[in-house]
Amino acid sequence: MEQSPLQRLAFAASLSGILFVAACAGPIKNTAEAEVAPIEQAINAIVGIYADIPGDAHSARSLGTRRQGSGVLIDDDGLILTVGYLILEAERAGIVSINGESLPADIVAYDHDSGFGLLRAKGPINAKPIGFGSSAQLLPGSPVLAVSFEGPEPVIPARVISRRPFVGYWEYLLEKAIFTAPPLSEYGGAALIDNDGRLLGIGSLMVNDALDDTTPMFGNVFVPIDLLKPILDDLIAKGRPSVPAAPWLGLFSDEAEGRVIVTRLSTGGPAEKSGVEEGDIIIGVGGHRVRNQVDMYRKIRKQGRAGDSVALDVLAHDSYDLKIRRILIESLDRRDWIKVPDPL
Repeated sequence: MEQSPLQRLAFAASLSGILFVAACAGPIKNTAEAEVAPIEQAINAIVGIYADIPGDAHSARSLGTRRQGSGVLIDDDGLILTVGYLILEAERAGIVSINGESLPADIVAYDHDSGFGLLRAKGPINAKPIGFGSSAQLLPGSPVLAVSFEGPEPVIPARVISRRPFVGYWEYLLEKAIFTAPPLSEYGGAALIDNDGRLLGIGSLMVNDALDDTTPMFGNVFVPIDLLKPILDDLIAKGRPSVPAAPWLGLFSDEAEGRVIVTRLSTGGPAEKSGVEEGDIIIGVGGHRVRNQVDMYRKIRKQGRAGDSVALDVLAHDSYDLKIRRILIESLDRRDWIKVPDPL
């Protein structure tokens, strides 16, 4: 995954767009050098990440066994923040700095509920760590800069298009996701920064509904950095937050015309063991009707924490009498389901 000279040149060439972002974000500072310096420093803190995952890992089927993306140096001891799925169940990981130097890395933490992952490089990185900004201040229209380690355009000026819930089919709910456009092609673990070079979010996905659910627009989803601040110390010390995890059922779902449909089940997972089948329609949770996926996951989380029972009201895919049945599922902490190699 070593970065080519042309890719490194793209970083420098892309700095031409930085003044646009700074001008939109607020008053112009005294010199152009003052505008570029903090962002150039932030760009130097972006690293490449690669991870090898065992073939028998639960996530190997959907995410593959060789993953790569971006990460951000966030302290002086080689701590790298990235999106969690890049290192989920990894048995080996490493980073590549902007100067092309490769270093092995230890997996420090993975948090399913936020979507963050942490690694620590086994050696010095010749860059200054990036500071944290405030993602709470981001509103639709806010100018930002999206930065990845690789790609045809690794640095692009962008704008926040919307702030709203994002729901993933893998039982993931991000209440105040950051949607941006235009899209960054190499989004996984990419940095979202402001004109002062501060970190606002970590790249997760490319979507075609950045504006809303009814208007097609390609863009990216970023995980807000404010979600990391209250759990960072726990992630470093324990590899997971101290707060109880949300219930995990082991089902994948999709939404069609307001109906939530089970599309796949984790083999041997809680939902499959309880009798949920692919194609079933989830009508309600605990006797309360669900309107969509977001509503369903909110209601599931209100049922309790990981380990508690969750009651789903289900219309079976092969039902002839259209009878809704109650299925009681003994939930898990997803962290206890995945394969977590040492030293995590």
